[in-house]
Amino acid sequence: MRSYEVAIIVDPEVDDRQVPTLIETHLKVITDGGGTVENTDLAGRRRLAYRIKNDSQNAYKTEGVYVFVQLSAEPAVVNELSRRLTLDDKILRNKVFRPDAK
Repeated sequence: MRSYEVAIIVDPEVDDRQVPTLIETHLKVITDGGGTVENTDLAGRRRLAYRIKNDSQNAYKTEGVYVFVQLSAEPAVVNELSRRLTLDDKILRNKVFRPDAK
């Protein structure tokens, strides 16, 4: 297993109380695939550096809810998580990092 960090920006239209549940449903892919979630940091609502167009609503977003996740899993499981996050209309952006990669 490898360690990963995932940065997720959630659409600001999503209620703040629903964000943890939304993230947990996506992270279920990791636990079902034999991985572990070490830490989930809900950083809160912040202004974006640039506007992001949300294709489903055909509108530009200027802020988002930031979530940072540290996890350990196999690469195929993390690829599936990234794919599902990309398909979800409530997720504006996601980025997977390998902190130990050089």
